[in-house]
Amino acid sequence: MKKIILLISITLFGWIGWWLGARFGFMTGYMISFAGSLVGVYIGCKITSNYLS
Repeated sequence: MKKIILLISITLFGWIGWWLGARFGFMTGYMISFAGSLVGVYIGCKITSNYLS
């Protein structure tokens, strides 16, 4: 279950980052998407540690 939650949170926050950054250019979208994916990892780990342990 932990891997599924991580996959969903990384995908969701990466997509949000791409949506926010793609307006300013391809590389900006890529970098903000990468940062959003890192936020997704953090939030996904927090969710699994708080609610699934």
